[in-house]
Amino acid sequence: MKQNRLFRWVAVLLVMVLSCAAAGAQDLPRYKKIVKQLSSAKYQGRGYARDGVRRAGKYIARQFEKAGADEVTLQPFTLDINTFNGDMEMWADGRKLVAGIDFSMREYSPGVHGEFPVYHVDTLNFDEEKLFADLAKPENANCLVCCEFWFTYKHRAAFSKLQKKDGSTNAGLLYEWTSPIKFYKAYGEKVVDKPIVWVTPEAIAGVRSVKLNVDNEFLKGYATENVIARVNGRRHDGCYVFTAHYDHLGNLGRKVYYPGANDNASGTAAIILLAKYYAEHQPEYDMYFIAFSGEDANLRGSTWYAEHPVVPLDQIRYLFNLDMIGDDNPVQYCEVSDAGMEKYPLFEQVNRDEGLFRALNRGDLAANSDHYPFATRGVPCIFLENQEGSAFPYYHTPEDNKKTVRFDSYEPVFRLVTGFIERDCR
Repeated sequence: MKQNRLFRWVAVLLVMVLSCAAAGAQDLPRYKKIVKQLSSAKYQGRGYARDGVRRAGKYIARQFEKAGADEVTLQPFTLDINTFNGDMEMWADGRKLVAGIDFSMREYSPGVHGEFPVYHVDTLNFDEEKLFADLAKPENANCLVCCEFWFTYKHRAAFSKLQKKDGSTNAGLLYEWTSPIKFYKAYGEKVVDKPIVWVTPEAIAGVRSVKLNVDNEFLKGYATENVIARVNGRRHDGCYVFTAHYDHLGNLGRKVYYPGANDNASGTAAIILLAKYYAEHQPEYDMYFIAFSGEDANLRGSTWYAEHPVVPLDQIRYLFNLDMIGDDNPVQYCEVSDAGMEKYPLFEQVNRDEGLFRALNRGDLAANSDHYPFATRGVPCIFLENQEGSAFPYYHTPEDNKKTVRFDSYEPVFRLVTGFIERDCR
């Protein structure tokens, strides 16, 4: 009996020691510090107009070095991107609206200066011919056409004409989008003929006249880089890859920036701490940790890497893309490539055995983050994003900051991917 009790105490002590070791490996205080640093005003939303993304890239490279990576390199590439770094003002019937709260700009919009009448589209009795006939009337010349965004998407053949100089005499478009108003960069590699403004229904309802004072600057061939760290494994005939994008939306005018604490300082900090973990616990295979730039500019950094890989893509045993994990939903959203589905049951097994998330919710594969250029090239990969938690509504808004980000998902994501690798290497 005494011997049995001794064995039980030894087992309990071993579990406690392993739990403490795991907690130390995850290093939550350092994780929080990196997230808060990357989302601070110093990096101005990690965008392009004020070089916040370049400063962030240098910071991340230093963090990988401090983490003990065997090698840290920069992979340069260029992109074309439209930015809004100057004046950003809007008035609706004389009432000044708040940038980033009441309105934002479509990423491919030109600048706009002046006062314009507003034409509100009748969506209940919509008729394309009547719309263009109305816009041809003298009283509607040089107007801004206002309509709910999803309605314009449904009738995009008609509304795309309104973005062109020769499509109609309207001066531009106002797209209604429910609060919190979003800002995007995905299609910012071009500038269309006419300005397009996102605006909340509350700010534009019944408005007859709008005044705008908005500057844009198109950056041609902007130089940025992916930050790549390597931790050497015992074997070099294969590798695991962790990815996260560190760029974000940058600025909306002189005063507003998008901190991007959840999107995606949270994922970037995670791969830095994963690099530290594997530097301290030599893995079986080489480990690569890639912080991508250009994700919010339509996956430019990950696409560039997939076209110019540091190691052949067919050597990747599995790729883990961490994006927006700074939330608190107990259900973890994921997407898996076709090549990754063979081992997906192992993720589910690890999750069940470790009691990490209530469930893994697998969605359809989409071009929504940096796993996609790898998935389409046959790489086994999984995309992890914590959706529908308390931080999720603030993504792509100025409120995605150190106050709204949550840290609940960090530890279970960390344990999910490290647990997968441990079992996959057996």
